Amino acid sequence: MEQEEYTKEEINWSYIEFIDNKDVLDLIEKKPGGIIALLDEACMFPRSTHETFAQKLYQTFKNHKRFSKPKLSRTDFTICHYAGDVTYQTELFLDKNKDYVIAEHQALLCASKCSFVSCLFPPSSEESSKSSKFSSIGSRFKQQLQALLETLSTSEPHYIRCVKPNNLLKPAIFENNNVLQQLRCGGVMEAIRISCAGFPTRRPFFEFVDRFGILAPEVLDGSTDEVTACKRLLEKVGLQGYQIGKTKVFLRAGQMAELDARRTEVLGRSASIIQRKIRSYMARRSFVVLRLSAIWIQSVCRGQLARQVYGGMRREASCLMIQRDLRMHLARKAYKELCYSAVSIQTGMRGMAARNELRFRRQTRAAVIIQSHCRKYLAHLHYMKLKKAAITTQCAWRGSVARRELRKLKMAARETGALQAAKNKLEKQVEELTWRLQLEKRMRADMEETKTQENAKLQSALQEMQLQFKETKAMLMKEHEAAKKAAEQVPVIREVPVIDHAMLDKLAVENENLKAMVSSLEKKIDETEKKYEETNKLSEERLKQALEAESKIVQLKTAMQRLEEKISDMESENQILRQETLLNSPVKRMSELPPTPATKSLENGHHVNEEIRVNEPQIATPVKNFGTESDSKFRRSLIDRQHENVDALINCVMNDVGFSQGKPVAAFTIYKCLLHWKSFEAERTSVFDRLIQMIGSAIENQDNNDHMAYWLSNISALLFLLQRSLKAAGSAGATPHRKPTPPTSLFGRMTMGFRSSPSSANLAAAALDVVRQVEAKYPALLFKQQLTAYVEKIYGIIRDNLKKELASLLSLCIQAPRTSKGSVLRSGRSFGKDSPSNYWQSIIECLNALLSTLKEKFVPPILVQKIFTQIFSYINVQLFNSLLLRRECCTFSNGEYVKAGLAELEQWCCQAKEEYAGSAWDELKHIRQAVGFLVIHQKYRISYDEITNDLCPILSVQQLYRICTLYWDDNYNTRSVSPDVISSMRVLMTEDSNNAVSSSFLLDDNSSIPFSVDDLSNSLQEKDFSDVKPATRLLENPSFQFLHD
Repeated sequence: MEQEEYTKEEINWSYIEFIDNKDVLDLIEKKPGGIIALLDEACMFPRSTHETFAQKLYQTFKNHKRFSKPKLSRTDFTICHYAGDVTYQTELFLDKNKDYVIAEHQALLCASKCSFVSCLFPPSSEESSKSSKFSSIGSRFKQQLQALLETLSTSEPHYIRCVKPNNLLKPAIFENNNVLQQLRCGGVMEAIRISCAGFPTRRPFFEFVDRFGILAPEVLDGSTDEVTACKRLLEKVGLQGYQIGKTKVFLRAGQMAELDARRTEVLGRSASIIQRKIRSYMARRSFVVLRLSAIWIQSVCRGQLARQVYGGMRREASCLMIQRDLRMHLARKAYKELCYSAVSIQTGMRGMAARNELRFRRQTRAAVIIQSHCRKYLAHLHYMKLKKAAITTQCAWRGSVARRELRKLKMAARETGALQAAKNKLEKQVEELTWRLQLEKRMRADMEETKTQENAKLQSALQEMQLQFKETKAMLMKEHEAAKKAAEQVPVIREVPVIDHAMLDKLAVENENLKAMVSSLEKKIDETEKKYEETNKLSEERLKQALEAESKIVQLKTAMQRLEEKISDMESENQILRQETLLNSPVKRMSELPPTPATKSLENGHHVNEEIRVNEPQIATPVKNFGTESDSKFRRSLIDRQHENVDALINCVMNDVGFSQGKPVAAFTIYKCLLHWKSFEAERTSVFDRLIQMIGSAIENQDNNDHMAYWLSNISALLFLLQRSLKAAGSAGATPHRKPTPPTSLFGRMTMGFRSSPSSANLAAAALDVVRQVEAKYPALLFKQQLTAYVEKIYGIIRDNLKKELASLLSLCIQAPRTSKGSVLRSGRSFGKDSPSNYWQSIIECLNALLSTLKEKFVPPILVQKIFTQIFSYINVQLFNSLLLRRECCTFSNGEYVKAGLAELEQWCCQAKEEYAGSAWDELKHIRQAVGFLVIHQKYRISYDEITNDLCPILSVQQLYRICTLYWDDNYNTRSVSPDVISSMRVLMTEDSNNAVSSSFLLDDNSSIPFSVDDLSNSLQEKDFSDVKPATRLLENPSFQFLHD
């Protein structure tokens, strides 16, 4: 029809063909020869069956092109629909078509008072009931279709085509071929093609000009032709793709909506202009009236208000004075009563606590005394039994060993005796040198005492002579003055020269004596100074000699220690030889003859002839070989070289040497050096102490988390390597080995290490195993314990540093809603540098900074999980305790704010992933449930069971009671829980207090170490250190060439 209209209007249009399905519809429903009509006719005859109905269809439509009969069936028929061929079975056609409701029954059920029954049987139309008493399902279906067509013809329907995506009737499955087939069968493709290419909107010329003429009023001026006006209007508007027919304007899809939008815009602008003018006039008129009225009312009201304010101020001042005196009296009275009650209660409680403490101490002391005596008796009894059994076993074993190995023990005793003699000789030399050193010190002390005494005597004599000289000089001056006074007093009569020669001679003699005494004193002082210089030189020489003697003593002591280590090595070799001889059969006593040399390979790579060492004659004693000057220099050079190597290692790892393949280089380098030096098997060594001192000095700066994380990664990796490598002594079993044990002394290990051949097969095989089992001694086990302590210490430092950073932020977070609200009231805007959201963002930044630092330093994930788990537990404790202790925090708005912050923490946990965050989010369960309770509306409708079972199952009764009593809503003025819930909480709290349950409602922060060495070892079990490269600085050192292997 649409294409016919396009042709009728003579617009530019290309015809689109489509398939007409009218012949199929006529086959089914056309009267009187359609299938439905034949079915109704067959239903009217009682003897009709589905076979007769099928035969009638075959006879009627045998020449119809849309109807066909299947070959293998007598009652089925096939109709060629537009979508395809459909085969119908006529077995139950007649019965289903007769299945209708009798009119009387339908009327009875429709008149039922039950609305459900009456709706199931609506009243039938009068025309159908009058037309025929027989009404089949097919005829009723045709009537309903006819009514539907009439409804569609009177309206503008919009069709919705339902498409089945798959034949399995399951979601998320889309079969393309099946959907395309449905669209083609439903004629959707042709309808879409026609609608896309056609003009869905069409309007007559007069209606179009009348509706859209306001878009271009100048087009209508002086023009009477509607067609021309429409063309000019569309050109003015700027539309494209439209068509002008004979009587109508044809528009594409969406163009009518565009024109309506422009028309609405023009009408809106015009309406706004009209409204603006009218509103301005009305507002001006009402303003003049209101201004005159307001001036008169204000003058009257201000006077009345001033009188009322004055009276209110007087009454308020009187009330305040009365309230102040009354409150002061009541407060004083309540305070006195509380003070008296508190003092009485404290007195009783303190007395009871003191009595309980005294009783407990007495019981504890008595129990300790009883336990000590009982344990003493049991230990003594056990010790006596063990002593008796050990003595019996030792006697039997020593007798058998002494009888079997007398000859070999004699040879071992000779070698041991020679070494013991050398040791005794060196001890005598040390004693002699120490005696000489003490004698020299005593002589030096005596010389210093005599020197100080002589100096004191000479200084006292000099002082006495100086005093005498001063006295004689003073006497001479007095005599001169007396002579002058006498000469002035005697009257001058005449000059008579009188010279007392005797006095002059006497004075001259005394003067010469004094000069001689002064010169002698000066000579004595010079002599004492010379003696003092000589004694100083002697003392310095003797001091040098004493220092040389001390150095010699130190050297002798080191030599003694080496001898002791040599003796211990010999004793261990003797013990091994004894065990070997015990294992040998009696047939092997032919070893008295000189055997062939059997070479055995030791663990460090060099070879030694064991049998020759056992049976070699005493041509050169060990004392002579050991005492030569060349051997002592060689040993000193080895020890000095070992100290230099340890210093080089410490200086290298003190700096940040970085990571290789995600593993710390410093830890791997230390482990390889200790493994190569065989420090784990040493009875005594100072390497571990120096490493521990180095680590302690490196972590002195505890505020730098970056530095702390670097050392935590290195120490944990080194601890993991030790955990995998070390095993306690004796754990390998008691089976004796044929090869001798490696030397336990530092000198022996250094000698074996430097004499070993790097190219030997054993060393190459050992180098392939990066982590291998060694039998650890006490220093290595102690070093492992110290590393464990440092891991726990650094872990606690990093955790506490983050807690310090978060403490101030958490206090601001719980106070932020109140602070931000006050700032809004004061300044009128809530945005600024210290807005509440910045506090939570600062917490997230702190967590991100620490997480990135730990990732950069490759800290084990289990330590990262434990750190953030304890940090989140600390956040939970701080926020929850603040919520319970401060009423201004227990509000609705504060709950919303804290809930938003917790959402940010949850998002951070999701971003950090479970590998690093772990179960940190679960640690916030208290504050999450408390905040969730605060933001719930209509709390007064919630029962106590719903609160404890659904909302807050983790919170105790005391905590819930505290939250319910402190809660207040600063936004909506909602109520808290009902009084019944509060009373039930009080009853439960009373029962808990009677049952001696703790009534504390605050949480405690857990600062313990939540992991062990086994947990750390299990988490790092998959690490492979074979690809790790040691420190490049040590690779250049020739003493560390073993790191290349």
